[in-house]
Parts: sequence; structure tokens; C-alpha cells
Amino acid sequence: MPASLPRVVLFACLVASLLAACGGGQAGKARPALLGETFAFDDMYSRTFATRPDVACEAARRALLGQGYAVGRAEAASVEASKNFQPESDSHLQLAVRVSCVPQDGHALVFVSALQDRYALRRSANSASLGVSALGSVSLPIGSTEDSLVRVASSTVQDAEFYSRFFERLGHYLPAHVREVEDER
Repeated sequence: MPASLPRVVLFACLVASLLAACGGGQAGKARPALLGETFAFDDMYSRTFATRPDVACEAARRALLGQGYAVGRAEAASVEASKNFQPESDSHLQLAVRVSCVPQDGHALVFVSALQDRYALRRSANSASLGVSALGSVSLPIGSTEDSLVRVASSTVQDAEFYSRFFERLGHYLPAHVREVEDER
């Protein structure tokens, strides 16, 4: 019996060290934020204007229309619009912009985000099958191809200049007495 006790202790130590090696790596490391998302304060996606939210959203709608966007939905507190681009013959880009206007301390706080979807042309060959009772099914090489656009990427636009230009254009469509409110942060 005394000789088996060291084996049991050795086995227990081995199991404990294996468990520590498997689980210990995650506990000591800080997990990075998803794709760099930190939720740090950043006013790239929002501005405050000295007006009512419905007036600010109407100005946003006009700013988007003035730049060739097709407005899909426009309400007192939100606007959704999109614009299509074709940089190359086999690719397509769609930019969807969403604007939300909410009240804050007697002003309008305007949030905007843009989602860019990229599509590529994909071709697929089709063949035809012909069923003949005496022969069975015969596949004929009838050459037809079908072209379709397939979404290959989707991402939120993170270009501060894009949003700055949007807010500048929005300000152009606001009544003359309305100004952007400087935050006392």
C-alpha cells in the first residue's frame, strides 16, 4: 500500500497540472474587443443641433436626396436611404444610411450610420437532364450560364470624413437660425 500512495499523488498532480494548462491561458489574458469595438466616447456618428428632432430628420432626408440617395423610409424620428455604385463591371456596392433623431435637453441629437455591402458577379453553369424511359436519365450539355450578384462583404463605414460631410450637408438644409450645438464635454 505505501508504494501505491506516491503513484496516486503523482497521478493527481499530473491531472491537476493538465487541467491548469488547459484552462489557465484564458483567465490571465484580457479578451480584445470584437474587431476593435471599444464603446469609447466618439462623436463621429452623432451631432447635436439646436432644433426639434423632426426638423433635423427632415434636413437629413433632404441632404440624402440631394446626394442621389433613394429614401426608402422617412419618419419624424428616422430616415433610411440607400445609393448604388458600380466601380467595375463585375462588382456592385450599396451604401445604406440610417439616421435617427432623438430629443436631448431641448435639442435634436442626430445619430447616423452607414452600412456598405459589396457584391460580386458569380456565374454558374446549368445543365439539363432528359428523362427517356428506355434509356433512363440522360444529362445533356446544354450550355447555359446564370449570372447573379452575391454579397461578398458587409461593413459599417468608419470614415470620420464621410460622417463629417454628411452632418455639414444636413446643416445646410436646416433653417437659417439653427446651429450645431457645441458639447461642453
